[in-house]
Amino acid sequence: MGTGITEVLAKAGREVIGIDISEAAAAQSLAAVESSTARAVERGKLTEQERADALARIRTTTDLAAAADADLVIEVAPESYEIKQQIFRALDDIVRPGTILATGTNALSVTRLAADSARPERVLGLHFFNPAPAMKLVEVVSSVLTAPTAVSAVTELAVALGKEPVAVGDRPGFVADGLLFGYLNQAAAMYEAKYASREDIDAAMRLGCGLPMGPLALLDLIGIDTARTVLEAMYAESHDRLHAPAPILKQLSEAGLTGRKSGRGFYTYEAPGSPVVVRDALTPLEGSVQAPGREVRSVGVAGSGTMASGIAEVFAKAGYDVVLAARSPEKAEAAKARIGKSLSRSVDKGRMTAEAAAQTLDRITPAGSYDSFAEVDLAVEAVAEDLEIKQQLFATLDKVCKPGAVLATTTSSLPVVACARATSRPHDVIGMHFFNPAPAMKLVEVVRTVLTADDVHATVREVCGRIRKHAVDCGDRAGFIVNALLFPYLNNAIKMVQEHYASLDDIDAAMKLGGGYPMGPFELLDVVGLDVSLAIEKVLHREFRDPGLAPAPLLEHLVAAGCLGRKTGRGFREYARR
Repeated sequence: MGTGITEVLAKAGREVIGIDISEAAAAQSLAAVESSTARAVERGKLTEQERADALARIRTTTDLAAAADADLVIEVAPESYEIKQQIFRALDDIVRPGTILATGTNALSVTRLAADSARPERVLGLHFFNPAPAMKLVEVVSSVLTAPTAVSAVTELAVALGKEPVAVGDRPGFVADGLLFGYLNQAAAMYEAKYASREDIDAAMRLGCGLPMGPLALLDLIGIDTARTVLEAMYAESHDRLHAPAPILKQLSEAGLTGRKSGRGFYTYEAPGSPVVVRDALTPLEGSVQAPGREVRSVGVAGSGTMASGIAEVFAKAGYDVVLAARSPEKAEAAKARIGKSLSRSVDKGRMTAEAAAQTLDRITPAGSYDSFAEVDLAVEAVAEDLEIKQQLFATLDKVCKPGAVLATTTSSLPVVACARATSRPHDVIGMHFFNPAPAMKLVEVVRTVLTADDVHATVREVCGRIRKHAVDCGDRAGFIVNALLFPYLNNAIKMVQEHYASLDDIDAAMKLGGGYPMGPFELLDVVGLDVSLAIEKVLHREFRDPGLAPAPLLEHLVAAGCLGRKTGRGFREYARR
């Protein structure tokens, strides 16, 4: 981090003195800047002259007294109060009275560090994100002791560096890490409970939420020991069980398995510091043979909404004959017409030929009765997210579908086994949770109940391969993988606004710029629908009985007021009516 900040400052025309504990460490840092700027020249982001000028602005030393004339000192030592306090006390005797002292901590109290300084009004937090040259976000952290002039000065500097500063108060994790680390901790606990494999957890969050990295790979990159320190600090303040470090983080840390930097964490790496993951004892065998699946030639899709239409399109594109059944012939015809428009858009964008689109549409037969499922090999339910409605439908499918047909529900939050028990063949029932929009999203969560037969599971895995979806396995519990990790994070974002800690815009910006999220939490909540989000939060809270999962009152109030997001024109933000 120190190396990255040095590079950012030097490229922006600032004179930089890099101070480290040894000549070797300082030389290694300078070599890293030389290597990084050389790559920037190769990519056309810097000229040779700009690189030479930037490097000329950097000097390194092991003597803290070299900071005597600095206008700003940025401390990015390890996350330890003892080490940081030692540095700040030494700087009190070295720097000029007007010098600003910034800590790069993301876990420790800026207020506590400031209080130990002789000039608390000049101490603040300046939290860059890794890698500093690439990441746009900088959190500017004020304590109750910080002078406004100091905040203004570093905010102006951040803008001059080409960064997006976000002003936040002093609490562990601030905005981005305050939301991020709770999510990472839940993922670690999910893996520790053997609910899903590390590969499936990471793939689910990348493909289901569009994140640049899965949570366990990200923990390895951050450093498992660092993550544990951040979570300990967050828990000390919040006493929220979601912030209590998962025991596996302590076990890995104490074993020296701290992630990429040690060569092993949740994954095993080619060498310490290498990003290249290598096979280990936990890596699944490629092409491993499961129980043979059942033959699937035709598919029934029950429903006429967006998800049902999208799923029918996916199956038809893959060559399956599809029966699309709704509560009336008119609804089924309308759903097929919607698919026709979707295929036409794909043709217009050059993603498929007009002939392929016509053939795909011809494979879909609309029907106004579920009796049309009599000969399908796989029936996929995509009706309203209401357990009673789904159970009634599964009772109907039990009567009309032939023996041996696989019955799948696309529920995102309801118990699959409750649908299975509505039939006389619960061993044939499984969850296939597609993500919206189904034609575009690659992920399918394959949800086994304790009653699901092995060959049913194998069938659905084979079908997912044929329709070009990435299947991840998980058990039948609330939220499965994605929603169980996503919605507590969204709920915590709402709590931040509710507590007046940060604004909607700052939180959304922090997660997009600091976490690489494709959408901020409030953008996403308004897209998903606040009523849908509240329903999922309630299901998670009811299942796990964790007080930290209780829906934020602000979310409940907005839903009660009919502010459901984009679909009603108002949620956390207001939208123009179409």
